[in-house]
Amino acid sequence: MENDKASPSLETLAALADALDVPIAWFLLDTSVAPRVVRASERPRRRLPRGSGAMSQVDGGIARDIAIFEGTMPAGSRTGFHEHPGDEHHVILSRRVRFTQGESVVEAAGGDYVLLDGTLPHDAEALGDEPARLFIVYPRGGHSELTRREG
Repeated sequence: MENDKASPSLETLAALADALDVPIAWFLLDTSVAPRVVRASERPRRRLPRGSGAMSQVDGGIARDIAIFEGTMPAGSRTGFHEHPGDEHHVILSRRVRFTQGESVVEAAGGDYVLLDGTLPHDAEALGDEPARLFIVYPRGGHSELTRREG
């Protein structure tokens, strides 16, 4: 196998993967695929409704399973209660944001992480007198109007 003179069966690959404690797919991957880069200037940008801010899609829509955004919320703005499939992962980059989900209300500041269950109605509000910046990760399709693939 090492000299390309024999092709292992799937059973052999499965045994090797099990012995090495790696997924069998590792043996089938094309290792010549180059990393993909999305330049900041090429990110898709979206304005949010009701003056609640803007987001740029950090991953450019090329990731298969997640959608990554950097968002800005004007001071005092809110997203409004909404729900969608999947979790929302937030890292507050600057300022403060108040998250409301059901009866729970939490405030988070720069560097804090907040996980929301997207299937439950939730809202975010930028606190203070300057815009808040966030890093947000959704499952692909979780926020369909944001995470759809472009083009």
